[in-house]
Amino acid sequence: MKDNANHHILTKFDEIAQKYDSQRRKLIPCFDDFYNTAASLVQVGHETPRILDLGAGTGLFSSYMQRMYPQAKLTMIDLSTGMLDIAKERFAEVEAAEFTYLVGDYSTFEDAEPFDAIISSLSIHHLEDEAKQGLFSRIFQLLKPGGVFVNADQVLGQTSNLDRLYRSDWVAKIEATDLSQEALQAAYERTKLDKMAPLDTQLGWLRDCGFEDVDCVYKSYNFVVMYARKP
Repeated sequence: MKDNANHHILTKFDEIAQKYDSQRRKLIPCFDDFYNTAASLVQVGHETPRILDLGAGTGLFSSYMQRMYPQAKLTMIDLSTGMLDIAKERFAEVEAAEFTYLVGDYSTFEDAEPFDAIISSLSIHHLEDEAKQGLFSRIFQLLKPGGVFVNADQVLGQTSNLDRLYRSDWVAKIEATDLSQEALQAAYERTKLDKMAPLDTQLGWLRDCGFEDVDCVYKSYNFVVMYARKP
């Protein structure tokens, strides 16, 4: 069942790879605050951090990391070869940093050397709840003591009324952009892959894993930035 779900996600995102970054700004009404807040939370104590980007896509979140830490060692993992090909193009002229690109399922990723930070944007909400909890535990194990996890993602409204409010606001705002009807319909189709969980529930899962300083640092309707630190 999991492999089938991954296949559907892979197909949808391979189809949009070339247009993804230009559309993302229009599909995320709070784009600048969302990404700038997430990036600002990745604070490490040296110039060459090991950073893992889960569901890295075209390397958008990683590009913020590379600007903050020009000598970072960035590992990007994604199901979509098409997305990672664009990430490779994005960083082709960058010489100081070290990049690793991995095509695969990040929920089973392992590495012998721990990371200073693990980041993700708009990816984990595609996982079933049990898989989210398992991933949070794996992230905890993959981090160095003092390492941070920053997840910029979408969450389910705490009540059905709130969730309808979130959805209607998003639809109204993206319909007001210059996105074509084809692009809008494709975006609505992709939302059928979403398996969002409420924010409070996810913060609780992070605490259960052993994380400290767990917080939602930014929230705009269902777009949130979660932060957690390994003791």
